Amino acid sequence: MSYARSWAGEPSPPTVVLIVVCVFAGVVVASTAQAQVLEIGQAGQVTTYSGPMVFDETGGRELARSRPARVLDGTVHSARIQSAALAAGVNPRLVEAVARQESGFRADASSPVGAIGVMQLMPATARALGVDPYDVDQNLLGGARYLGGLLRRYDGNLTLALAAYNAGPGAVDRYGGVPPYRETRRYVVAVLSNLARHPPLDLE
Repeated sequence: MSYARSWAGEPSPPTVVLIVVCVFAGVVVASTAQAQVLEIGQAGQVTTYSGPMVFDETGGRELARSRPARVLDGTVHSARIQSAALAAGVNPRLVEAVARQESGFRADASSPVGAIGVMQLMPATARALGVDPYDVDQNLLGGARYLGGLLRRYDGNLTLALAAYNAGPGAVDRYGGVPPYRETRRYVVAVLSNLARHPPLDLE
């Protein structure tokens, strides 16, 4: 339940050199980039682009910025996280930590493999849990239920439950522990770090 990001650039015009000077941000398609770019012309003039850009044979132009995605945060929507967690019998802090890692609380998040919403539920998982993954509250409830089921499956072992949330219980069972996948190992560490680093949700 993670994001794969890729970029395919168009060739630069023969009279221009483009130098990328910072890391790309966001999901980029075709020749679109969100980075700071220096365009150096034949005469040595330098033009700096810092917004989302598209380049073609005529040069570069800035793209219109899209509206920010809907985001769940711990102050406005914490009650929704608590409600889902308590309904599933899971600690709200755990649901919050997983939501933070899975989607950054983005209600409209989706992944290239088809995971949906705040808790990045796969469609088949959502169906099995009886929730609509496109509804924020049901997405949270489904993720909380899934976490609760994994915790019961692994006798309360949080590390194994988190590994199974990321890689699937089949992988955890097959390897008899956390699978040797770099992504999964980083995921488990990141969620545990979220639990330790971020303050409890304000549920007043």
